Amino acid sequence: MSLISINPNIKQAATLPATFYKDPQIFERVKEQIFSRSWHWVADADVLPENGSVYPFTLLPGVLDEPLVLTRDAEGRASCLSNVCTHRGKIIVEEPGKMRQLTCGYHGRCFGLDGAFKRMPEFQGAENFPTAVDNLTQVSLQEWLGLFFAALDPFTGFESITQPMRERIAWMPMDTLEFVEEGSIDYTVNAHWALYCDNYLEGFHVPFVHPGLNAALDFGNYDYELFPYCNLQVGIAKESEPCFNIPEGYADHGRRVYAYYFWLFPNLMFNFYPWGLSLNVVEPQSLDKTRVRFRTYAFRGQAQQRIVNRIDQTELEDEAVVESVQLGIRSRFYQQGRFSPSMEQCVHHFHGLVGKFMG
Repeated sequence: MSLISINPNIKQAATLPATFYKDPQIFERVKEQIFSRSWHWVADADVLPENGSVYPFTLLPGVLDEPLVLTRDAEGRASCLSNVCTHRGKIIVEEPGKMRQLTCGYHGRCFGLDGAFKRMPEFQGAENFPTAVDNLTQVSLQEWLGLFFAALDPFTGFESITQPMRERIAWMPMDTLEFVEEGSIDYTVNAHWALYCDNYLEGFHVPFVHPGLNAALDFGNYDYELFPYCNLQVGIAKESEPCFNIPEGYADHGRRVYAYYFWLFPNLMFNFYPWGLSLNVVEPQSLDKTRVRFRTYAFRGQAQQRIVNRIDQTELEDEAVVESVQLGIRSRFYQQGRFSPSMEQCVHHFHGLVGKFMG
């Protein structure tokens, strides 16, 4: 694994080697060394509309395949729990709904909505029972922007990883975000998940791949900022394009910001526009297939159709170029490339984090 080593000096660094995108053994290691330690969007908070609500799901199907369940107890506290009975391993909650307790349908073991063991039939003679291992495991859960995020073994706290974003957008009316079904869609990309992230993390390709977006952005003032586990691309609008009205006292007051493109390691993209948020979740499904989930949330009362249409066109253009790269990296003649020090800072940041987590 010495191949996964990225020089911290972008002026000297080379990109991830082609083997990272092609080797099935590396892909298997990525599952545990990156994705099992990362924060994942799992659902909107309205899947738990009232006390007693339960919502079962599988975390990152095809990669982590971890059965979990969201619950809201009688006091309104939300939890994320293992959805596997601690007796014989059966899935406990099969469908979303409302429950007073979690009861396994195999032998009747019962748990509270916080995962605590409650009772079990026919175990009167069992010694040293129950113990802590008979509770359902609590999984790290955070609610932000009306969204639930979970992590099996988080490498850092959710507030820590999102702090740069929270501070930058503190003036936006985030409490008014509303889900917009139109513009929320899943795409299948026939390429490695990291190739999709590579493409997202630079505006270098915009003039060559996205004519519509290029007409809206002032490419010469495109900006990049790096943080420990996230980074930011700031798109500046041309005079005829919509932009944020940023109040005094905030970092970007006076700038014609078209969009804030925040990326959270390894696969979450928060794109803030004057009309709201486009959340992109990049989910690997296999070595060369990725599902990209687009979730659209508009500020209450904002019309978003114009830019949503542009987002869809931009996505199709991105898919075409990423799938072309997927074909190219299979070549026996391609090993790895170099970085543009001015335009590929965020890609270099991503590759450095991959190297760090892969060891």
